Amino acid sequence: MSCNHRSAEEMPDRRLLLRLAGGGLALAALGAGAAGCREEETADGGDLADRASRAPSTGAAEDGAGPKALWTESTSAQTYGDNDELVAADGVVIATGEPLAALDAETGEERWSLADAAIPGAPLLLGNGTLYLASGKYDGSVAGYDPATGKETWRSRLGTEYRQPRPVAVDREQVYVIAEILEDDGSSHTNVIAALNGTTGKVAWKEQRDLGTQQNGVRAAVQGRYLVYTDYKKNLTVRDTATGRQVWTRKTTRTNWDSFAVHQKLVIVPQGRKLQAFNLSDGSEKWSLETEKYGSFQAPAVLEDELYVADGGKTLWAVEPQTGKEIWRSTALADAGVREPQQFVKAGGTLYGATRLDKRGGVHAVDAKSGDLLWTFNDESGDYHAWLVATDGKHVFALHGKNLHALPA
Repeated sequence: MSCNHRSAEEMPDRRLLLRLAGGGLALAALGAGAAGCREEETADGGDLADRASRAPSTGAAEDGAGPKALWTESTSAQTYGDNDELVAADGVVIATGEPLAALDAETGEERWSLADAAIPGAPLLLGNGTLYLASGKYDGSVAGYDPATGKETWRSRLGTEYRQPRPVAVDREQVYVIAEILEDDGSSHTNVIAALNGTTGKVAWKEQRDLGTQQNGVRAAVQGRYLVYTDYKKNLTVRDTATGRQVWTRKTTRTNWDSFAVHQKLVIVPQGRKLQAFNLSDGSEKWSLETEKYGSFQAPAVLEDELYVADGGKTLWAVEPQTGKEIWRSTALADAGVREPQQFVKAGGTLYGATRLDKRGGVHAVDAKSGDLLWTFNDESGDYHAWLVATDGKHVFALHGKNLHALPA
């Protein structure tokens, strides 16, 4: 079986399966399609351990190769391919894992380490100079830590009638969490979304979500007075941050396994061949874009007031987020025969994109003004995990499996 001939709609989503497994849901198997692709991706590279021992690309081997890593460290990372599993702040870089460890951005040396600090699959949420985490002790608490030191600075509990609260978004005043509602027999069939005061930890409001919704797979962001989130049940929902009142909700055309973007008064959502922008105030459509016949839009990102997104046809787009007007469209990735990215960060005039699959992927550096491909970094380990990328403005951090690389920005 060749997975090159199967469309994205036919393939099981590896990040979804792994993240659900990390959240405690039993999976009998990842599926023959995912396993088959993994075998194909590693078949040309020999033993994985042997490949992992090779040095990262130096940039001297061939045109377009990535720069030599400033440092590379093996970490305790346990990732499921989501963008919120690698963060950089206050001179450190942190990848989700057990124990949770922060490495010095300049040297790669360990600054601090915490046991039972994070739940596998739960996001690393940065806001107000604090790293917010669902407790790895499964004790019903949410905690905040100083990223530079690892010292606890804040803690809150939603209540004993709820299980496994997970932070999903943060603003200047509140931390927003999703949790299971416990029944008398210890089971759970419903969940709640709640706001916790960012200073006192007290519950500001809580609202039960509809029966059939899940606490796993929720992607959320705060924009002004609106809390926006999507889930695996094809729901796009907006709530008032002050009261928790639902402003509007609508069904999306497909499950949103990727992130969405928010900018000013809009939420921008990939839906297969369409990229749609909706007004946060009432859910009305503001603009939409459409890809070529066989391409689906990936996760968008608004960076420095420009929207960047790739599609399954390996085309990169730069768009004005308020109008949907195209700034440029680049076929550089398709021309080079490399994978499209599913996550973006920006440092200076360069856009960095991390790919979901390793073969013909890695971290792409792209000219943010033209869409030209500058280089691609790959550690040649053959690890099947998705690449993740983060930046502190001076470095670009690339995580692949357990290997964390610091690249010059």
